[in-house]
Amino acid sequence: MPLKPYLNKNLDEAGCDEAGRGCLAGPVFAAAVILPKNFRNSVLNDSKVMSEKDRYKLRDIIEREAIAFGVGQASSEEIDEINILNASLLAMHRALDKLTCKPGFILVDGNRFKPYGNIPHRCIVKGDAIYNSIAAASVLAKTYRDDLMLRLHKEHPGYGWERNKGYATQEHRQTIEKYGTTPYHRLSFQLVEWDLFHQH
Repeated sequence: MPLKPYLNKNLDEAGCDEAGRGCLAGPVFAAAVILPKNFRNSVLNDSKVMSEKDRYKLRDIIEREAIAFGVGQASSEEIDEINILNASLLAMHRALDKLTCKPGFILVDGNRFKPYGNIPHRCIVKGDAIYNSIAAASVLAKTYRDDLMLRLHKEHPGYGWERNKGYATQEHRQTIEKYGTTPYHRLSFQLVEWDLFHQH
């Protein structure tokens, strides 16, 4: 099924999505993208089902052809302070803040959002597999977050971030158990499998 080009024909729509919500380390990223109504790309889809190579190729195309785009993030400290849902919404607002033109409508992936100014919005579950602009936002959020995790991996090479990007793989949990946490770990998350390591 090809993605839908828009919800509202006569409004500039910004698609919004986040990446890294379920990770144990690193910031949560979000992107906002306003695409031309006639934007078409057969490869564009929810970034999770695309290959890494396709995501980076598409990032260049999206940034070249978008009317506007912005990328925002919320740090692991902010996640611990205000919780991951609120931090994800904060990252989305920061991405929207970076748009060079104001959208008339916001399409949000998922089921939760805090109103952004007086701009109307709609939450769409699995929206990154339905609308071009949300899928484009998912690609930007994911690739920018992956880039950062590769840089953080150089600072803290023991955690496999170049492979797991901070997600909760068994390898990642075991290295936290072995080496402890870094300043980038989300201390409010369950970082090790307590039942696995602390059985009586």
